[in-house]
Amino acid sequence: MTDPFDQAFWDERYRSQSSLWSGKPNVHLVGEAAELTPGTALDVGCGEGADAIWLAGRGWQVTGVDVSTVALQRAAGHAAQAGDGIAGRIDWVHADLLRWDPGAACYDLVSAQYLHLPDPLRADLFRRLAASVAPGGTLLIVGHHPSDLHTTMPRPPLPERFFTGEDIVALLDPHAWEVVTDTAAPRQATDPDGHSVTIHDTVLRARRG
Repeated sequence: MTDPFDQAFWDERYRSQSSLWSGKPNVHLVGEAAELTPGTALDVGCGEGADAIWLAGRGWQVTGVDVSTVALQRAAGHAAQAGDGIAGRIDWVHADLLRWDPGAACYDLVSAQYLHLPDPLRADLFRRLAASVAPGGTLLIVGHHPSDLHTTMPRPPLPERFFTGEDIVALLDPHAWEVVTDTAAPRQATDPDGHSVTIHDTVLRARRG
């Protein structure tokens, strides 16, 4: 059985479908970053590239990083098809996020959407991501809220993979960060039986002083 955190797992998952994701940018990225002044951005776990392409289209210089070379190849293809010079504003990086160091104070925006790791792996990664945010920059972390485990939506029965905004804030130096958004944002979804279900996303946006 392949490790759910390694390249083999994700390459196999991407190969299993022609498109794994919707091709649209994540709604919370759009909601939280639309009014930010473009600069340098890091899209962590960029997948097939929708978020990176959206950011590049708004003038950001983006680094998209993922463990899967299959995903990165698709992302690069989608960026090339987007035109308007978007491909030239994105650097695609193949890296194992469990070990990769993005560098200190490098990015004006660091976005991590739906990265679900158990502690201490999650805490270690989120600390590294926070350290990579430049002064005045933004850290945006989004994930499935733990309350989703009590709905009929299919979620892995692994509560240690889910997190709240409080969990992320606890990793940040309160003297160095201002919390802008900390919420469990509700949205409607349809479960496997066709029923409408209210689920929640953890959305944490913080600004580095």
